[in-house]
Amino acid sequence: MADMVIVLYNPKSKGRPEHLKNALEIIKEFRLSHTPVGIVKAATRENELVKVNNLSAIDLDEIDMETTLIIGNNSTFTWQGFLITPRGYLI
Repeated sequence: MADMVIVLYNPKSKGRPEHLKNALEIIKEFRLSHTPVGIVKAATRENELVKVNNLSAIDLDEIDMETTLIIGNNSTFTWQGFLITPRGYLI
């Protein structure tokens, strides 16, 4: 309900496969289905994968222990493949 950006590190493993599913169900109660989500696998490694999706289209099968999820807030939007969350300053 605080509408903060949420980052989930190492969200899924063989030992706790349901935790991510449960967390996303809770988050979906408070976020719109089109909320942008950044998916980063193997960050800074040779096989790094960066993907932008939305909350309703996350494929749990592609997420593992090497994944970081960045779940936007109510004002987060995508621009040229990036997630942007304005800080709210008036210019």
